[in-house]
Amino acid sequence: MAALGWLTPRRRSATARSVLAGEAAAEAARRTSAADDDAALLTATPEEAPEEPAFPVAGDVRAAAFFDLDNTVMQGAAIFHFGRGLYKRKFFERRELTRFAWQQAWFRLAGVEDPEHMQDARDSALSIVKGHRVSELMSIGEEIYDEYMADRIWPGTRALAQAHLDAGQKVWLVTAAPVETATIIARRLGLTGALGTVAESVDGVYTGRLVGEPLHGPAKAEAVRALAAAEDLDLDRCAAYSDSHNDIPMLSLVGHPYAINPDTKLRKYARARDWRLRDYRTGRKAAKVGIPAAAGVGALAGGTAAALALHRRRR
Repeated sequence: MAALGWLTPRRRSATARSVLAGEAAAEAARRTSAADDDAALLTATPEEAPEEPAFPVAGDVRAAAFFDLDNTVMQGAAIFHFGRGLYKRKFFERRELTRFAWQQAWFRLAGVEDPEHMQDARDSALSIVKGHRVSELMSIGEEIYDEYMADRIWPGTRALAQAHLDAGQKVWLVTAAPVETATIIARRLGLTGALGTVAESVDGVYTGRLVGEPLHGPAKAEAVRALAAAEDLDLDRCAAYSDSHNDIPMLSLVGHPYAINPDTKLRKYARARDWRLRDYRTGRKAAKVGIPAAAGVGALAGGTAAALALHRRRR
């Protein structure tokens, strides 16, 4: 019965640790992010879309797009796929794999990101990587992406991201997943970079602690706010995409919020505010609040852009 608590998300406001996590993520993302101008585009049959003003606006460099990762860009949770890859490489025992598998199954069936549930998963991951070198985990992460993540990217969401890139805008992942994992995914998708949970490292070795807290809920909004200030972005002209009501703080920051594969609470919230909505989980069109004009763009192939973003805290 304890698991039922995961189905009752609690409202959380930004705390000092949320702000720290957001600012650390923004700093990490800006340090070494880079876009790839050579990202390829796979052709797909365009879907019909209602007439509406062109969006994104080509050439609007003060606009950018922020995409949640889990269940928005990719099916399932990146941290769980990463855990499977580490188990394959004997980083931990079978009982811990069972725990990862249960957490992944719950996430997929319930479609709910409970902060305590996700925190538990990340505590497990931090204990596993403690003492390992950042460079080692980055190298392994590249392999894990190919093994477990590449085939789980939603083509429709990739198309939306590509529309922003084609308009000359930067596109960032914003996720509670480790920033190293997030930036690997961003690079493979040809995106600008990633805002993610920053794990502390000293001399290139993980300490088993976080900088601030996981980039979840209010912390995501703080990260976007910090990055927008540093990049001179106008948030009213920016777009954000997410599947989870936990990301309402981030979605509410921008002038163009989109609910992608939304959970029940986000769907209801989006309808009430006339936010655009798109659901790629079935072959049918989602109940329409407004279909993004970019939805007809084909899915893009994996790019070769570099978007590495690693925050280093020295003692």
